[in-house]
Amino acid sequence: MEVWQSDFYKRPLRDAAGQVLWELFICDATGEFIYEALCPQSLVTIDWLVSQLQIATAKTRLPNIIQVFRPQSLSLLTSAGQQLGIKVQASRRTPALKQWLQNRALQYPQQENYTGEVYNPITLDKPPPLPLPENLWGDRWRFATIPAGNIEEAFAERPIPILQMPEELLPLNLGLASTIAVPGVIIDGGRQSMPLARWLEDIQPVALNYISGAPDGLILGATR
Repeated sequence: MEVWQSDFYKRPLRDAAGQVLWELFICDATGEFIYEALCPQSLVTIDWLVSQLQIATAKTRLPNIIQVFRPQSLSLLTSAGQQLGIKVQASRRTPALKQWLQNRALQYPQQENYTGEVYNPITLDKPPPLPLPENLWGDRWRFATIPAGNIEEAFAERPIPILQMPEELLPLNLGLASTIAVPGVIIDGGRQSMPLARWLEDIQPVALNYISGAPDGLILGATR
C-alpha cells in the first residue's frame, strides 16, 4: 500500500506582492521526499491543489492514502483527493512528515522573503473545548489502569463491535515494559454506549486530560 503524508498550510513567507505563501509538501510514510509547491494565499483553491497533486502523482505511483495531521489542511486535501480518487485520512501519526516540516522551518529564516514571525510547523491551533452533547452522556466514568503487557490479550480477541488497536501503538512496539501501568478511563455508557462508541470512532481521539475542580471533568483532544 502506497501511503503519502501531506501538509498544505501557510508559512512564514511572503511573495513579492506581500501575500502570505502557502506550501504544499508531500513525502511518503518512510520519509522519502515526493513533492513541494508554493502558492499565494489568494490562489489557494481546490483546483490549484488538484493540479499540484496531479503533477506529484505523475512522478510516482498513485497513493492509496494521503495522511493529514493538520485540521486546517484536511478539508482542502479531502476535496482534492475525492476528485482524483485518493482517500485522505486524518491522522496525527505522521512522524516522517513532521520531521521534514521541522527541518524546513530551520531554513526559512535564511530566505529573503521570511517574515520573521514566530513559527512552529507542527503546532496545532487549540480551540476552546466544547461540551459533550447530552445524547452521548453515559451513566458515569472512572479512572483505571492496566499493565502494558495485558492490553493486547485483554481486548484483541473480544467480540467488541468497535475496536481500534493499531500495531504501531501496541506497548511492545512502543518499547514499553510489560509491567508499566497504562492509565485510562472507563465510561459506563448505559443506553448511550453504542452512540458514544461510534462518536469516539468518528472523531479519532489523540489525547485525554483531566481538569480538577468543582465540577471536575475530562478534555478530549481529537483528530476531527
